[in-house]
Amino acid sequence: MLEVAWSIAAFIVAIGVLISFHEFGHFWVARRLGVKVLRYSIGFGRALWQKRGRDGVEYVIAALPLGGYVKMLDEREGDVPPEDLPRAFNRQKPWKRIAIVVAGPLANFLLAVVAYWVVYVAGVTAQKPIIDEPAPGTLAAVAGLHEGDEIVALDGEALVTFQALRTELIERALNGEAVQLLVRAASGATRQQPLPLAGVRVDPEFLFDDLGLHPYTPTGPLALVEVLPETPAAQAGFAPGDRILSQNGEQIDNIQRWRDWIAARPGQLVEFDVQRGGAKVRLSAVLGARERDGRSVGYLGASVRVDVPPAVWENLTTEHRLSVWAAAPAAVVQTGRMSALTLKMLYRMVLGDVSVKNVTGPIQIAQFAGYTASIGLVSFLSFIAIMSVSLAVLNLLPVPVLDGGHLLYYVVEVVKGSPLSERAQAVGQQVGLTLLIALMGLAFYNDILRLINN
Repeated sequence: MLEVAWSIAAFIVAIGVLISFHEFGHFWVARRLGVKVLRYSIGFGRALWQKRGRDGVEYVIAALPLGGYVKMLDEREGDVPPEDLPRAFNRQKPWKRIAIVVAGPLANFLLAVVAYWVVYVAGVTAQKPIIDEPAPGTLAAVAGLHEGDEIVALDGEALVTFQALRTELIERALNGEAVQLLVRAASGATRQQPLPLAGVRVDPEFLFDDLGLHPYTPTGPLALVEVLPETPAAQAGFAPGDRILSQNGEQIDNIQRWRDWIAARPGQLVEFDVQRGGAKVRLSAVLGARERDGRSVGYLGASVRVDVPPAVWENLTTEHRLSVWAAAPAAVVQTGRMSALTLKMLYRMVLGDVSVKNVTGPIQIAQFAGYTASIGLVSFLSFIAIMSVSLAVLNLLPVPVLDGGHLLYYVVEVVKGSPLSERAQAVGQQVGLTLLIALMGLAFYNDILRLINN
């Protein structure tokens, strides 16, 4: 219950920051260009708090924190006093309206740059790009990569963390490019290793299984960290802190191999030998089954860690930190790369190469918000940056009711010399609203499905 409350609180903070920046972009530019603003609202629906400022603007925090809006004086929405006509939004030149519309997404891009800058200056502690033993038949195995190999560079660009390796490989896979890896073996010897990416599934859910690249985990006894409620693990009586000695008589001392072993046995009865305190306990669990990539895979419903001394993990992690000055261009570059990656993922989703299951809704966003916030401020800021980029890119899509749809209307107006007819705009709004409702429905469906499967 406490975890749920924490996730909700983190979600409200994250969404509040994202929406506030977005709407402030519209608000600030509209005021600077002489447009009268009537209301600045964070959220929709019933007002939880409202105040009229000295500037005449009504500031509102509303009950539904899934968006916001800036209401400007507009003849299309009601009568406007003659003395205020020059300040009505609809009376502005197209370039002013374009600037006001674009300002919201630009504010989110700026927020992402600032967040990444703070993250780089504060420093990120993450796992080094050292890989586990690739599964037989995967591209990494065929290429001759082995457990303990460290990918120190990709196409000549140095890599510091495994997350950086993931991002680079997703981007290259979306482009269908082959990559050149600089690999340092556990012995210290380095070599150049080409890795073809043709034919791999670009969906991030499957890409790294096809490649056979997963972060290295040390070998040792496996201990349960968390047992999810109403799962096979909970029903069997597992508890956090239990050490897995064996399953069906097999001893496994590697997290990835343990996960693969569980996944290969959906619906099967498994006998676990567990050490709990000073006693040895035998637990029986019927593994759950869920669909993945068109096939049934098993799951237990518990997360595990390798029970090894902290010094072992310290040798596998590194801190990536930049100076105040070096962090600024790096933050701009990262924001640009994440924007391009988001667009490519959306394009591949339309083509069907990336599953629509990757569309997330407020439930999973809240879970991510809570998880990153529990790790620390730097992790939470990284989450804010990614979400801010996503919000900016999605809002710039040429879909009516979004900023990009309005931008499209104004660009057409500039080209043809007159606004689109009210009927054309109304039809566009209906189509855009339908698409938005369908997208929200898909996001909620995916969230609920994940909850059921977990």
